[in-house]
Amino acid sequence: MKESVLNAFTESARVKEQFAREHAERAAQVARLMVEAFRNGHKVLLFGNGGSATDAAHIAAEFVGRYRRDRMPLPAIALATDIAAITCIANDYGYEELFARQVRAHGRKGDIAIAISTSGNSPNVLKGVEAARECGLTTVAWTGGTGGKLAGLVDHPFVVPSTATSRIQESHITLGHILCELVEEQILGTTA
Repeated sequence: MKESVLNAFTESARVKEQFAREHAERAAQVARLMVEAFRNGHKVLLFGNGGSATDAAHIAAEFVGRYRRDRMPLPAIALATDIAAITCIANDYGYEELFARQVRAHGRKGDIAIAISTSGNSPNVLKGVEAARECGLTTVAWTGGTGGKLAGLVDHPFVVPSTATSRIQESHITLGHILCELVEEQILGTTA
């Protein structure tokens, strides 16, 4: 068992290190875009299914609450947290419209949409990105493996070099935390 634990941590670290090397500049660029959006009164919409939905909620909470430092709340909305909207949309329009309808309701030109799908092929996430593009949002994807259809639909794709859902999600949440840290540093200054 101990060997299994060590192997899992080693593999997670390897995937994250490769991901970081491949996407460090893009992460810095997206952080700058997020800072600009927040400074101009815009918001970030995050969405995904299952574990990706909880990653979206986690990162939205870091912006609305705080990450490391006290500051004004930053507008971020996780689109899989409103159970009334979710059940209404799924019932009346179908599950594939879940994120698209919410993006059209809440998204405005200048906002940023972060679509999260480990496979890059979740139909409701793809439709959410299509709606974001139609509404003039900057689009970002967190995905894995080959990136699926999602990677080719967005302005800024982050593709984790793994097909293991667990390794992909571990890299996604680390990316989310890094974006929070970079945004806070730019908004508040780097001195603690």
